[in-house]
Amino acid sequence: MYKKKSLFTKQVFSGFFGLFLFFFSVETTAQEMLTNLPQSQQLSDKDQRKFDYYFYDGLNAKAQGNFAEAFDCLQHCYAIDSTNANVLVELGTFYNVVNDKEKALAFFEKSVQYDPDNYYYSMMLAGLSKEMGKKQEVIDIFESLLKKYPDKVELNLQLAQAYADNGDLQKAIDALNELEKTTGVSESLTMNKFQLYSMLNQKAKAFKEIQNIIDKNPDDPSYRILLGDVYMQDNQPAEALKYYNQAKALNPDYPALVLAMANYYEKTGDKTAAEEELRKAIVSPQMEVDTKLQLLTRYIGILQENKRDIKIVNPLFQTLFDQHPHNTQLNLIYGNVMLLQENKSEAMKQFRIYTDANPTDPAGYEQMLRIMLPDSLNQVIDITQKALQYIPDAPQFYFYLGAAKYQQQKYKEALQVFEEGIAKATFQNPAMESDFYGQIGDLNHQLGNEKTAFENYEKAIKLNPQNLPVLNNYSYYLSLQRKDLDKAEQMSSITVKAEPMNSTYLDTYGWILFEQGAYTMAKIYIENAVKYGEEEPSAEVYEHYGDILYKTGEPEKALEQWKKAKELKSDSKTLDEKIRTGKYIEAK
Repeated sequence: MYKKKSLFTKQVFSGFFGLFLFFFSVETTAQEMLTNLPQSQQLSDKDQRKFDYYFYDGLNAKAQGNFAEAFDCLQHCYAIDSTNANVLVELGTFYNVVNDKEKALAFFEKSVQYDPDNYYYSMMLAGLSKEMGKKQEVIDIFESLLKKYPDKVELNLQLAQAYADNGDLQKAIDALNELEKTTGVSESLTMNKFQLYSMLNQKAKAFKEIQNIIDKNPDDPSYRILLGDVYMQDNQPAEALKYYNQAKALNPDYPALVLAMANYYEKTGDKTAAEEELRKAIVSPQMEVDTKLQLLTRYIGILQENKRDIKIVNPLFQTLFDQHPHNTQLNLIYGNVMLLQENKSEAMKQFRIYTDANPTDPAGYEQMLRIMLPDSLNQVIDITQKALQYIPDAPQFYFYLGAAKYQQQKYKEALQVFEEGIAKATFQNPAMESDFYGQIGDLNHQLGNEKTAFENYEKAIKLNPQNLPVLNNYSYYLSLQRKDLDKAEQMSSITVKAEPMNSTYLDTYGWILFEQGAYTMAKIYIENAVKYGEEEPSAEVYEHYGDILYKTGEPEKALEQWKKAKELKSDSKTLDEKIRTGKYIEAK
């Protein structure tokens, strides 16, 4: 079969193997599609055979995922019969997939033109028109469809949405009223009409809509609570309470009522009553445990907001443990409460219970790490290793494990952990992956593998051009090698612009300027580095300060700074000689 060069390459379509919208999604067989083809253009027998051949070939190519070939076949069909609605809608869907919306719209419009009675083609045109913001066109399509298909009551909902999108709120309400005549009063219709009346600032009609559904469901407390909530939002607490009390008469233990009453008491300033409502519900045997957990979290939040002693919830937990001994979500929440009370040992106990019961949930491990970081490195290693046994694709545990090994100066082991993380973890964002490559760069530098270190820094910056620690380290290590100083200066300048009071970043930038011979500018930045680093003075910064002072013609001040660096136990190989001679000595 002859194939011309396609506009759509196979590479473009390799990512669309699962797109159900690629071809018209109505379940029709190939034979049905061919027998139902609208014959707007009369074909000769020869052209019809040609058309059928390409059409079948296109269907086969589509079924096998050969989308470029399928598109070629459809183009041949279009060349033979440009009025065939099936081909038009298929080509329109193609262009929609590759985001050529205007061309897709033109094909969909033609498909409806040549097959105006096809409901699904019109729906596809309406969908794309809505996506492209053609609001009036969408209304026109749905109005036309309703005339043709009055039994398809869902079109009223579509038309109502189209009117609302176009700002015709009353027409939207009218369309919903028409739908309601057929389907009757329903929650979704009621809430839609309520919102529309609210937008029109017709509050009485809005509230009446919810009253209608209450009248239809007199034994259901949820709608009375809903109307009460609406009155609360409208700052009418007295009216709200009336409906809450009606709901209470129907079911005093209804979970949503507890939340509504707690909210009512909070907003009316009765914090004590709000707490009491929640406490009663939490220990109620009739309440579902999931609802209790929700209420418990809310209760703890209220206590914190009111600056109450959080310890008053502890007896509640004991009651809940007795009622629900196998619900480990309670242990997770209780562990967090213990952390708020600074009872780390009890918190650890609760988190261990949770992780033992839920080994594939990262939450318990993460909470234990909060307790152990940054001091208990061996415990951090134990926790992360256990977590990775059950969640081998979780990047955070590779990071904590690698960082712990790094702090223990087990550089090769740390490097292995980060590299394993790159290979196995699932990264939700490029910034985290960038941090991994940054750590791999740092570790390779520590191990003397400068080339590999720089390669990984490049990967890190490509993933996150604003990764400040990587930009700082990469630029500093380049300056130590006295290579690519312009590139180092550009990277370092990003860090000092982002954090102009960061002593480490200022020191790096000052030192790069020193290596470039810009001694006066270097002095400005290194003095700021000293100023902003006074709380945690650095021997390296003071030695750099001395070096720069020497180059700016201030040898006596330089000696003072070198001596300060010495007091801070510098590991510099040239510092003693600088102090002995009073002269700057270039590091080798």
